[in-house]
Amino acid sequence: MIGTIIWAVVIGAIIGALARLIVPGRQNMSWGLTIIVGIVAALIGTLIAQLFGVATTSGVDWIELAFQIILAVVGVLIVSRMTAGRGRA
Repeated sequence: MIGTIIWAVVIGAIIGALARLIVPGRQNMSWGLTIIVGIVAALIGTLIAQLFGVATTSGVDWIELAFQIILAVVGVLIVSRMTAGRGRA
């Protein structure tokens, strides 16, 4: 259980960081919020991949990873727009 939580945080941080690199400009959001967006995107991306039957493959699950990154980019865009004009979150 604790290993799953740690793994989710690590994956969330990576996915969130990739999304912040992809989104142009400066995002007005904390790294903690970036990790949360990444975790949520990773979970929803996995669910979508499961619905399409592409979540479990031999090797790297590239389609699942693409879903996760796309959702994280959308999440970063939404959150950065919501926090625009505010101080550093």
